[in-house]
Amino acid sequence: MKKILFISVLSFLSCSKNAQTHPPIGGVLSKDDLNISRERMKNLNTQERMHMQEWINGQSVRYYPTQLNYWVSTQGFDQRQRRQDETFISYSYDLYDFDETKIYDQPIERRNARFGHFDELKAVEDALRFIQDGEEVTLLVPSSLAYGTYGDEKKIDNDVPLIIKLKAL
Repeated sequence: MKKILFISVLSFLSCSKNAQTHPPIGGVLSKDDLNISRERMKNLNTQERMHMQEWINGQSVRYYPTQLNYWVSTQGFDQRQRRQDETFISYSYDLYDFDETKIYDQPIERRNARFGHFDELKAVEDALRFIQDGEEVTLLVPSSLAYGTYGDEKKIDNDVPLIIKLKAL
């Protein structure tokens, strides 16, 4: 019995010493790969901004750029007092593509979410910092602030800019 225990401990220690670490899925990107990726995102962002500006020009509602690189339907929106971490907010939002087709039948809704402790789209989380209770705003969001190069793995493909109709409950 002691031999089996000794062999088990010895094999366990030898396995842990020789364990190899592996790079994350997709491997390590070289400097050239990072530069290509950076350039691709820069070009994509430029194209999306042009497309979004054309869409805005055809609308009766005015949209205003924010510091985080999305547009909002309320002037001076991100100049308001900012909600602090650890405060709570309830909200819901609907997602649309730029053909104004609703992506999901039901709105995405969160009750009593606490800032600093929830994971949301960057633009939505930023807008929630400035929205007033009961207010509704429309966000025009480039793909880099939405679901990015992977999509949401359900109905939203990769590199899709979104229209988000956000309401603080």
